[in-house]
Amino acid sequence: MSGPDISVVICVYTEDRWEDILAAVASVRAQSRQALETLLVVDHNQALLHRLTREFKETSGVRVLANAGPRGLSAGRNTGIAAAHGDVIAFLDDDAVAERDWLRHFASAYADPRVMAVGGRTVPIWASGRRPVWFPEEFDWVVGCTYRGLPPGLVRVRNVLGGNASFRRSAFDAAGGFATGIGRDGDKRPLGCEETELCIRLTRALPEAILLIDDRAVIHHRVPSGRERFGYFRTRAYAEGLSKALVARSVGAAKGLESERRYTTRVLPGGVARGLRDALLARPGGAGRAGAIVAGVCAAAGGYVVGSVRARRSGTTFSVAPVGGAADLIVGGGRRD
Repeated sequence: MSGPDISVVICVYTEDRWEDILAAVASVRAQSRQALETLLVVDHNQALLHRLTREFKETSGVRVLANAGPRGLSAGRNTGIAAAHGDVIAFLDDDAVAERDWLRHFASAYADPRVMAVGGRTVPIWASGRRPVWFPEEFDWVVGCTYRGLPPGLVRVRNVLGGNASFRRSAFDAAGGFATGIGRDGDKRPLGCEETELCIRLTRALPEAILLIDDRAVIHHRVPSGRERFGYFRTRAYAEGLSKALVARSVGAAKGLESERRYTTRVLPGGVARGLRDALLARPGGAGRAGAIVAGVCAAAGGYVVGSVRARRSGTTFSVAPVGGAADLIVGGGRRD
C-alpha cells in the first residue's frame, strides 16, 4: 500500500464496555486499508488488562498495554504514542466502530507533507434508537460526535476531535503529547479539550502545519442512555467550560477561544432560531432544542468563569516532560477537576 503506515490506538478503562471494545478492534481489523497495528491501552484496570491480554494473545497485529502514566485518557494516548511503530497514529474511541474506508481516507490526506493531523466525522448511535427530540445537533460534541456548524467535506480546521483523529508521529516530536489533567479520567467529571490544546500547540511549533477534517472518514459512536438526559448535557457543557479555561491558560484566550467565538455568535443563534421556528410550526422538540442551546451556553460560560478563577488562584502551570518516546504535557500546581 502507498502512503504512511498507520498505528491505531484505542484507550480502554472498564469491562462494562467489553463488547464495544471487541467491536472497535474488529472494525479496525476489517479496514480496506490495513492498519500496521492496533494498540489497546488499558487505564489502570488490572482485571481488564489481563482479560484483554488473554483475548488477543493469539491475534496478530493487536497489542495490549498498560497506561504508563497517570490515570486518564491523555496519559493513555501518550502511552500508545510511545509504543506505536507507525508513521501516523490514529485514535478511535473504545465505544465506537469505524467504517471500512476510515483509514484509507486518513492515509490519502497525508500525501501532502504539510498535513500533520486529520480527523473525521463521528455519528451518534443513540441507545434509545433515535435522537432525543430536545437534543440540538449543534451540541453533538456533548456526546463526542460531529456537531452542526462544522463545515462539510475536506476542510482545514484549528483542531481535530480526539475520538476520531490521526497525527503524524513527527507532530508529537515537535509539540509533545496530550496534556494530562485536561481530558477525561474514566467516568469522573467529563472534561475534554486535550486535543484542542495539543493542536494549538502543534501549529505554534510548526506554523506551516495543516490540520484537516475529512468527513468521509466516518466512525459510529455509541451514546448510552445516561448521556441522552438533560442532566448529563448540562454537566458536560459545564465541564467543557472548565476545560476551555485550562486551554486558554495554556495557549492564550485569543487562540484557545478562536473557533468558539464563531460557534457562539453564528452557529448557536441559528440553532435557536430553527428551534423557535419549529415550535411555531408545532414540530416536536423545537422549543426544547432552543432552550437546551441557551442552557448549554450558560453552563459552559459558567464553567469557564469558575475554571479561570481556579486556575489563577492555584497558579496552574504547564510543563513538558518525556514519557517513553513521546512527550507528555503535565498540568501542575493546581487542582485537576
